Amino acid sequence: MTTWTLDATEKQALLDRFLRYVKIDTQSDEDATCFPSTEKQKDLSRLLVEELKALGCIDAAMDEWGYVFATVPTNLPAAHSAVPVIGFLAHVDTYAGTPGGGVKPQLISAYEGGDIRLTGTGDSITVATNPNLANCLGHTLIHTDGTTLLGADDKAGIAEIITLVAWLKAHPDFHHGALRIGFTPDEEVGRGTEHFDVTAFGANYAYTLDGSDLGEIEDETFCADTAIVTIKGHDVHPGYAKGVMINAVRVASAIVKRLPQDHLPETTELREAYLHPYQFTGDVTKAEIKLLVRAFSEEELKEQEDTLREILAEVQLVFPGAVLHLEVKTSYRNMGYKIAEDPKVLEYALEAVRRQGIAPLQKAIRGGTDGARLSFMGLLTPNIFAGGQSFHSVNEWVSLEWMAAAVAVSIQLLDVWVEKSRS
Repeated sequence: MTTWTLDATEKQALLDRFLRYVKIDTQSDEDATCFPSTEKQKDLSRLLVEELKALGCIDAAMDEWGYVFATVPTNLPAAHSAVPVIGFLAHVDTYAGTPGGGVKPQLISAYEGGDIRLTGTGDSITVATNPNLANCLGHTLIHTDGTTLLGADDKAGIAEIITLVAWLKAHPDFHHGALRIGFTPDEEVGRGTEHFDVTAFGANYAYTLDGSDLGEIEDETFCADTAIVTIKGHDVHPGYAKGVMINAVRVASAIVKRLPQDHLPETTELREAYLHPYQFTGDVTKAEIKLLVRAFSEEELKEQEDTLREILAEVQLVFPGAVLHLEVKTSYRNMGYKIAEDPKVLEYALEAVRRQGIAPLQKAIRGGTDGARLSFMGLLTPNIFAGGQSFHSVNEWVSLEWMAAAVAVSIQLLDVWVEKSRS
């Protein structure tokens, strides 16, 4: 069984692409109402269009919403027309909660172990909090200087997909079905598929390269909602406030204090659900709390939301003059519900990892991807590892060897689809 490797030139090109992409500021903005939420995301998207065209994707283009789509035609004979069109997707935007402009990527050419000191802050990426460092001895590592995120989420995935396209061009004897390439904006703010035209994309199945650890294939996401609690209080001069003032800040504090301590992000793991208060704004007169509601089943999701409703009812009794309102907005649902209906899209990815000599790790994501919504839109889209670690933080890092492995697994995956479709 053939395993695939990138040669030194291809590996260097992968690194060069990644370094080029992370230096472009593409942070999205959760509070924006336009789409994409920031125009600067298109700076990278325009570059990707030109790179895809240079690699022979003559139809590469960015649409009005900032989506980049392109085709790699099949090189199979007409007799093998049953091979499905496979999509590969990654997102251009980076997380808005951590500084993302002026990224200064740092390279370690052969990691020898130990903590990694960050020159921009004097802090360190520690082995204690990043155990995967022990699995990357001798690797080329790219990390931040500690003042910004790196952007491996998901520019590692972008670099890997572009490298896959380049590899296919350089190896015309490798037979594959048609590929559709897609780069999306606004994934980090949960809007990445808002204007995604599944029919126009034209893939039968797809994969996001947006995962983390070597060998990971993720077929489940959280079920996710956003809960918005608004509190209307009453302000008067504090010197004459007795029996009159209703302090919305105190009401909000009482709500947060009552959240179950064993159902917070910082106290849960694996398949445990949580309520996460992630944004608070307001004053005495009016306050707002935004919470992420996360669970792997719709039943558990409802339980978390019912818990929040019970908390609001309890706080209402303590502050009878306050006006409390809860709005729950649907974000996405566990893509595992849909992938289970046609599991070969998962099984072939796991097989591709095994054929590359890597132990597959089937996991549920404690988060979401564009693939969650796309799966419910009719395009089943599991998630493949891209190699990045410590996403969304100033300690973000990635192994070049793991990125190269993601490209190799993608090549294997195309081979599996051809083989299985023939049989």
